[in-house]
Amino acid sequence: MSIHPRGFDFLKDVDVRLSVELGRTDMKLKDVLSLGPESVVVLDKLTDELLDVLVNGKPIAKGEIVAQNGRFGLRIVELAGEQQNAPVAEIAPVDFAALGAGNLG
Repeated sequence: MSIHPRGFDFLKDVDVRLSVELGRTDMKLKDVLSLGPESVVVLDKLTDELLDVLVNGKPIAKGEIVAQNGRFGLRIVELAGEQQNAPVAEIAPVDFAALGAGNLG
């Protein structure tokens, strides 16, 4: 099997789902059913921990929440597989407009 002459460039336009996981928790169904307005669900992540960035459910990076133009955004801090102490300046910022993130929800 040979690789297409353009390499993997043809895959660049494939849509994927990027999601950010704030944290997780286990709850009993009765507790879920009792949730209502102003309920608070405590997650397993601390407020100063980096958030997991997933593409189609697979972890690709860690990041932190930022505010941009009145919306939530994400600053990539660490890419999966990189050393823990990799300089942040070498990691390109995410261009939300280019990702079609006009609707972050």
